Amino acid sequence: MGDADIKASQWRFVELGRVVLFSTGPFAGKLAAIVEIIDHKRVLVDGPSSKEHSIVPRHSAPLSSLSLTPIVIPKLPRAARSGVIKKLWLSAEVEKKWDQSNYAKKQVQKERRRALSDFDRFKVMRLRKQARYEVRKSLAKVRSAAK
Repeated sequence: MGDADIKASQWRFVELGRVVLFSTGPFAGKLAAIVEIIDHKRVLVDGPSSKEHSIVPRHSAPLSSLSLTPIVIPKLPRAARSGVIKKLWLSAEVEKKWDQSNYAKKQVQKERRRALSDFDRFKVMRLRKQARYEVRKSLAKVRSAAK
């Protein structure tokens, strides 16, 4: 018989300590941790961010307005109070991990592009044209040398 290669699934489960991102509502774009699972549609979340504008107060949130992230706070007790959550949040370095994720980097890039003025967009266009010219010039040199 052949060897079976068993691999754990890459699913993100709704679990205690799972860090979530709000996709809609008044807290859209902010991070929080699942503190308690209320039922199959709602969870209790708390977001003790170190940044003042990113704090999410403890409340019940529908799972339909949340996105599960791959970040999990380990050993978070059930229905932990805000102080415990904040301590574990800081020790797990949640915000640092989030800032290093590809999704967060892409969001920062989108915000930067959205804030560009017309002249800034023009400068970006010119730089892209210059880069494209250099690539095509070097490609033409390689092609001519191959003949």
